[in-house]
Amino acid sequence: MNIQERLTAFAMLGAGWVMWLLVLLSVIILAIILERAWYLWKTRTNGQILQEALRKKLDERDFEGAEKLLAVSPSFEASIARAGLVGAADGNAEAAEERLRGAKVIAKGRMERNLAFIGTIGNNAPFVGLLGTVIGIIRSFQALNESQGQVSEGLMAEVGEALVATAIGLLVALPAVAAYNYFQRVIKGRLAWSDALGHDILATLKQSKGND
Repeated sequence: MNIQERLTAFAMLGAGWVMWLLVLLSVIILAIILERAWYLWKTRTNGQILQEALRKKLDERDFEGAEKLLAVSPSFEASIARAGLVGAADGNAEAAEERLRGAKVIAKGRMERNLAFIGTIGNNAPFVGLLGTVIGIIRSFQALNESQGQVSEGLMAEVGEALVATAIGLLVALPAVAAYNYFQRVIKGRLAWSDALGHDILATLKQSKGND
């Protein structure tokens, strides 16, 4: 059996398994979207309010109070900024900057957990659907050959299955891509706020060191 015959035999298994695979992927994606939405929601904060409160503590050189303020916040912005306050009394801005950078990398990884899977499926689900379409077309030609060129019920069923496979692939891809882009935008915004808080801390440390 040559390669063409093997591929034809594989196609004759039908596109049903492709559609069930897409359905399974859609369920997994939905679960990830809900989990990430809840995770990011429960760790949210008002960046502007937090920044104003932190600046007030920093202006007073109350590093201990600033650390306590950040400790009660569930947000990643606060946890990143808090890392920069470790050992703030020594006024070492360079060390604080490195701690901020490390905390940011860890926070980014936690917020982006499983998002790569969503992005991958969103980009490739249409191709999986297209595979089902190709299989359906091959089976359509087979049905057309068996009916000796006559349009039969079996032929129409195979054509319909081929089109449904493409549609399901698109239905899986569109929400996955939309969710991936939305979460990335949210994470980017939160990291921007963490940078703003970190710069406030570094500015205060450098000023304190300069006054010594």
